[in-house]
Amino acid sequence: MKKYDFIIIGAGISGCSLAYFLSLYSKNILLIDKNSDVAYGASGAAGAFLSPLLGIDNKFKTLVSNALNFSMNFYRNNFPNFLNNCGTVRIPKNITDEEKFQSYIPFMDFEFEKKDDGYFFPIGSTIKPYEICKALTNDIEKVFDYEVKSIKQLKENWQINEDYFASKLFLCTGSNIELIEEDYFDIRAVWGQKIDVLSSSKIDCNYHKECSLSQSIEINGKQKISIGATHNRFTSDMSDTSYNLNLKNINNLVHDEKTIKIINEDIEKLLNKAKDIKKIENVEVVDIKIGARASSIDYFPMVGSLVDSKNSFLKYPHIKNGTHIKNENLEIIPNLYTLNGVGGRGFVLGPYLANLLTNLVVKNEKLPEEIENFRLFSRWAKKLNNKGKN
Repeated sequence: MKKYDFIIIGAGISGCSLAYFLSLYSKNILLIDKNSDVAYGASGAAGAFLSPLLGIDNKFKTLVSNALNFSMNFYRNNFPNFLNNCGTVRIPKNITDEEKFQSYIPFMDFEFEKKDDGYFFPIGSTIKPYEICKALTNDIEKVFDYEVKSIKQLKENWQINEDYFASKLFLCTGSNIELIEEDYFDIRAVWGQKIDVLSSSKIDCNYHKECSLSQSIEINGKQKISIGATHNRFTSDMSDTSYNLNLKNINNLVHDEKTIKIINEDIEKLLNKAKDIKKIENVEVVDIKIGARASSIDYFPMVGSLVDSKNSFLKYPHIKNGTHIKNENLEIIPNLYTLNGVGGRGFVLGPYLANLLTNLVVKNEKLPEEIENFRLFSRWAKKLNNKGKN
């Protein structure tokens, strides 16, 4: 049974970015995914748009702005061939949205100018999803088509199934959190869809209104355009469809009628939203991908160590009475980390968060508290206390 310094489960943009930064300190790394290649889940179904978050100053906007600056420089300096820095026009949806935009101007972190019916941000870009994930993991040992059925803590190490040992284990599994046996760790799957179309219409930059529209690329005399959005939060059981978190290689499957119906409805919605942004003529849909974005209950990512709730309650039983315990005093699950909950901004947040997590693991540098998993435990414990009072 081979032992690695670091094993990463999940080969989307988060896992691939983490593999890259960890590889600066160790070459004994294994990247595992249930799919047949990198970026075969939500990351492969992403438009991979990089654009600013608009709004007044708050911690989430600061996080996204810092991540956008970091990731743009990272892509530009290391993988310029996969980056298209063509700029993005953000178009207000209505008068109320326009008024909001005007109120945000004093808080803008990035340059912009008026263009068309919206505002042009030169930093707006796209990155090629599959190509960047492939490049990030070029020198990393990988195992694909591998189902992780169990992870076991053996003293300070982790055993994956009966096959591998890890000194440190990282879970970057997106919306599927079955390997995390902690009730406070909560994820919502928000399904997105991206379509590539051929058109006779040329688009000179990226656009965003109610969906994202890419700059067109000429292919054999036609213009290829990517259109994407994240919108489906299913409340009913979807286990009999391709919208099933346990399936692998979902975009290679022959979809059932229920899935096809939803996909076709979403294609129509995306095309209507895109045509509300720019005039797109002679449209031919040539590729369709679906994927589940992982979103936390407060939209912040979930990074770092996991609190061991059972042992924390045993050590501090008064937590259940509402007593607050400092994060550093809580019991944690040793050598187990997450990088998750990046939502629809994975290609902005992925490299930035991977670098932060690597610095925590290798250099013991503290993470920003708003992205740590401790916050989820504290809120969950408080809710348990409130339920007990009722």
